[in-house]
Amino acid sequence: MRRRLLLLAPLLTLAVGCGALQNSEGDAAGAAREAARKAGERLYGQRPRTAEEVGRSASLLDGVEVMRVTGTETHAGDGVHVVVRTSGSAYDPWFDVDEVVVRRCFEVRVSPASEWREEPRDVDCPDGSPLRFAPPPPPPPPPELPPSGAVEAKLAGAARDGRVDEDEVRRAVAALDLDPAVRTEVEAEGDRVGVVLSLPGNGFDPQDCLLGSVGPGAAEAWVPPRIQRMPGEGGCGTGNALHPQPAPH
Repeated sequence: MRRRLLLLAPLLTLAVGCGALQNSEGDAAGAAREAARKAGERLYGQRPRTAEEVGRSASLLDGVEVMRVTGTETHAGDGVHVVVRTSGSAYDPWFDVDEVVVRRCFEVRVSPASEWREEPRDVDCPDGSPLRFAPPPPPPPPPELPPSGAVEAKLAGAARDGRVDEDEVRRAVAALDLDPAVRTEVEAEGDRVGVVLSLPGNGFDPQDCLLGSVGPGAAEAWVPPRIQRMPGEGGCGTGNALHPQPAPH
């Protein structure tokens, strides 16, 4: 009986070792899946994006290789599907000689219809190397206001013969060929016309704006002081163009 137990001992050890190896591989595969799920979280969002943008964003995530991208854009059809390759590791000091590392592929869907922390789907890894993406094109230059001197010169043409015509002022502003992002306001009061050229603000920093005032035979354009351009100060309104606030001391 004892001899039988001695013969069975190596077989039991081998069986236990195989089970531990399988468990370690399962834990490593679970870690790879979790990495893919986190990649899906990072890619999740409602902003429309092209397949190129989604693939590029995924390729910049640590530990993620992009193997395939299908679809055209996130808001078309079923969205954009990205096959990512991730790795996971596990180590059981009782049974593993070395750390067990696995690489797995998962498909992540990026669409406004996808759910937060949506479970990635197991897929076979495509043949070939991970995809490479060109850097994104540089952002367009930010819109700018024209120089105050150029605005003043245009407005001066609308202040002739001792009178001011509001329609003439509007034509002078239109002739400035402004960036579409520039908002224009023109308001008449008595024999004077106030002009405001402004860019959208963020509600925290000083707003970019330029004021103009056209009176009989005279025109002026200027940028209000920083304190007047802060949110809530009213420095970028037609009221400040028609009745300039005193400069801060």
